[in-house]
Amino acid sequence: MSTFQAPKGTYDLIPPRSAVFLAVRDTISGQVRNAGYGYVETPGFEDVNLFARGVGESTDIVTKEMYTLTTKGGDQLALRPEGTASVLRAALQANLHKQGNLPVKLWYSGSYYRYERAQAGRYRHFSQVGAEAIGAEDPALDAELIILADQAYRALGLRQYRILLNSLGDKECRPVYREALQTFLRGLDLDEETLRRAEINPLRVLDDKRADVQKQLVDAPLLRDYLCDACKAYHEQVRELITAAGVVFEDDLKLVRGLDYYTRTTFEFVHDGLGSQSAVGGGGRYDGLSEMIGGPALPSVGWALGVDRTVLALEAEGVTLDLPAPTSVFAVALGEEARRVLFGKVTELRRAGIASDFSFGGKGLKGSMKDANRSGARLTLVAGERDLAEGVVQLKDMESGEQRAVALDEVLDAVRAQLA
Repeated sequence: MSTFQAPKGTYDLIPPRSAVFLAVRDTISGQVRNAGYGYVETPGFEDVNLFARGVGESTDIVTKEMYTLTTKGGDQLALRPEGTASVLRAALQANLHKQGNLPVKLWYSGSYYRYERAQAGRYRHFSQVGAEAIGAEDPALDAELIILADQAYRALGLRQYRILLNSLGDKECRPVYREALQTFLRGLDLDEETLRRAEINPLRVLDDKRADVQKQLVDAPLLRDYLCDACKAYHEQVRELITAAGVVFEDDLKLVRGLDYYTRTTFEFVHDGLGSQSAVGGGGRYDGLSEMIGGPALPSVGWALGVDRTVLALEAEGVTLDLPAPTSVFAVALGEEARRVLFGKVTELRRAGIASDFSFGGKGLKGSMKDANRSGARLTLVAGERDLAEGVVQLKDMESGEQRAVALDEVLDAVRAQLA
C-alpha cells in the first residue's frame, strides 16, 4: 500500500464503481443536452470575491467551508464550492448574453470543494452535474429545469425521492418579509453567531438544522404571506406547468436553500433513504446574481444535481444500472507470432468501434483466460502456432462456451455478426 492516502473527506473513483458515476453523469446530461443546453467548463479555482459576492457572505460556504489560497503574485483564489457563479462569470466574460437567442442555456459537470465535517453523503470533494438558463424571466423556464431533473432521476430508475418547492419572493416583496423575520428572530434565544447571521440574511436562519433552533422557529412568519401579486402569479404558473407535466411535488414554505443568490422559485430533490444528508440536488431562480458580480441585469434559473448523492440514492433503493461491459472481445495469444497477429486484430477491431482488450504480460493460457473472464468480454479470440499455420484463430463465446475456427481475414465480420 502507498504511504499516501486520499485527503480526509475525499475519495477516489475506481472501476467498477466509477462506471456507475459515469452513467449517472451521462444520463443527467443527456436530458439537458436534449433540451438545447450546451456544455461549459470553468476553472477549478476562481477569484475568492466571486463567491463572497455571489454565494453570500452570510453562508456557511463562504464563512467556514471555502478552500482559499494566495498565489505567488498575491491573488486571493478559492477552489470552487459550487458551479453557478463560475458559469455565470464565464457567460458574462464571453458576452454570450449579447449574441441574441436568450436564454443562454448551459450545462456543466465537475468537482467542487467545501471544507465540511466529513460524513456519509457529505464530502469535501464532490461531483455535480448542473444546468443554467441565463437571461430570461419565464416561469416555463423554471418548470423546464424541474421537469428535466425529474426526467433524469426517473431515467436512472429512482422513484423514492420527493421534490420540495417554494418561492422566495423578489426585490419588491422580500425586504418586507426580511424585516418581519428579523424582528421575530431578535426575540428568540439564539447564540451570537446565529443572531449575526440573522442581521445579514435572516432567511439563512430558517435553514439551520439544529433542533433547538428549529423548535423556536415554529411560529416564524412565512414568506408566502408576504409575496407580492407578481411573485404569487409567477409561482402559481410554475406550479401549474410542472403539475401538467405529471411531476409530483410538495410545497415547503420554509425551503430557502443554502445560497444567498436565490429569488422566487427555489426547489430541492430529497431522498429519505440517505439519512440526514437527504438532498440529492436542487436549485432555483437567481435574478440578481449577475448584478452582484458586476454584470448587467440577467434573470436566470438553474440547478445542480449531486452525482455522489444520486449514486447513494440508487444504492439505497437497490437500483442496479444496466451498464455495458467495458470489453466486448478479449484476445489471448500463445506464442510470439500469435502476439503479433492478434495484437493487430485487436487494433483492427478497435478501429471498427468494437471494445477490445489484449492479454498482456505473457501469462499463458490459464492466466489469460482468467483475465478474459474478469474483463466481462462476450467473445474471446485465442490463437497459437498451430492455429496460425492453418490461417485461423479460435473464436469463443464466453456465455455459451461454444468455440469455432475463423479465418484470419474474416475475424472482423465474424465478431460483428456474433455480437449482433
